[in-house]
Order: sequence, then structure tokens, then C-alpha cells
Amino acid sequence: MSEAADRPVLAPRNGAGSSSSSLPDIDWEQAWLAPLRETGKTVAQSCAQGLPLWEALNRAGPAPVQFVPQSELPAGTAYEAFIAQTGRVPTREGLHDFFNGLCWMRYPATKRRLNQLQSAQIATDGVRPVRGPVRDALTVFDENAAFLSAPDALWDALAAKQWHDLFGRLRPLWQQAQLLLFGHALLEKLQQPRKSMTAHVYRIGCPVRSIPDIDSWVAGDLRSEHLARKPFAHLPVLGVPAWWPGNASPDFYNDPAVFRPPRAPEKPLQ
Repeated sequence: MSEAADRPVLAPRNGAGSSSSSLPDIDWEQAWLAPLRETGKTVAQSCAQGLPLWEALNRAGPAPVQFVPQSELPAGTAYEAFIAQTGRVPTREGLHDFFNGLCWMRYPATKRRLNQLQSAQIATDGVRPVRGPVRDALTVFDENAAFLSAPDALWDALAAKQWHDLFGRLRPLWQQAQLLLFGHALLEKLQQPRKSMTAHVYRIGCPVRSIPDIDSWVAGDLRSEHLARKPFAHLPVLGVPAWWPGNASPDFYNDPAVFRPPRAPEKPLQ
């Protein structure tokens, strides 16, 4: 099976033989884009001037990998295995791989660790029609994770889906929290924000909250067996205080289709 089974299919923006890129306009003032803003603007400007995305990423700054055209990925070769073997990241035109490239530059240790875990799973099990629990969790992490450093009370309310505590009574505690969006598919989707867009939140315990320190901590914390247990909390991103104008009103959270109640515990078998 080819890597197409593991990556969403995106048509080249300018035809199959495109050598230059043109990205949609990006609202860089959105709060969730702040950690990527400087490098992202540089890459987007290079693409606007006619460079293909892979080349614009390579020129923008240091990364632990080299970005190459998608055509360098041999047919039938798993994408993650190719990266692990060559240190090169096949890159398509468009926002999905644009944000993937930015995350490689901003969170290099975490991206490298994810690639190691993915390629180890592929080496052991091959590429199957249905991913196992570890590969599934790794993919969810790579595509949709967010990192949260927060006081215990805030994390406990999030994990329990106690939305009115999380965004009401405990709202002042968000000033002590730090939320970083890591998943490149999530970042891509947020270019057209919808209230229902939800991150898989991974709690971080890094004592120093600079991005390089967080990156190093997350990379050191990731274990296949831990991820297989899906250690995520679910957070509708536009609910984060100051991240979306509408959430200044408490009524924003009175939407059970988005801010869903926790599941009732299962009754024990008689």
C-alpha cells in the first residue's frame, strides 16, 4: 500500500507539474497562529513570489529535515518510513503541508520523535488497511494535537468536560495557562474557523514554558504505549478565552452540539 493511504489526497494547485506555489491569504492576527507567525509570513511571501512550497520552507530557516517535492516519494513507499530513512519530507502545495513544514521548524524534537515512533510501527507491522491503536494515536497527535500547560483545576475541568466551570467560574485561570496548537491539519482547518473545531489536548508538565523547552519535554514524554491509551482531552478551540470574539458571552457555551456533556459512566454488568 502506498503512502496515499496515510495522507489526505490534495490536488496540486497549479497542475501535476507545478513548480511554484500560491497560498491562500492567511489571517496572521489570529491568536493561535502567534507561535508560527514570523516564519509563516516569510514562507508565504516566498511562495507569493513564485517559489514552490518545499523550497520556500528550506529557505526560511533551520529544520531537522529537508523539504522536497512530493514527486521524490517513491511509489509504494510509506511516507513516514521515507522521512525516517532519508531525512527528507515530501511536500505538496497547499496549506496542509505548509503548516506541517512550519511545525517541523517550530517543534523539531516532537516532530522527529513522532516520526521515529511511526516508522518503528511501520517496520514492525507494515502499512495495514486499518491502523492499529498506536499508529492511530500517533496520527491523531500529529494532525490534531494541542499542548496545554495549565493549573490543575483548569485541566481537571477540561478532562471532565465541565464547560461552564472551565470557561466561567475558572475563566481567570486561563491567564495562567498556555495553549499551543501543534496539529497541522487542525491549523489548516482553522483558516475557516468553525465553532465545532476541536483539538486533542495533551497536557504538558514542562517547568519552563518557552517553546523550545516545551518541544523538548513533549518529545521526551511521548511513548507508544502511553499514546495508545489516548491520553487526550477534547477542547473546542474557539472556546478559549480571547481567541474568538463571540466567546465573551456565556451564551456561546450553551451549545450542547459543541460543548457536549460527559458520557455517563457505564453500568456494571449484573
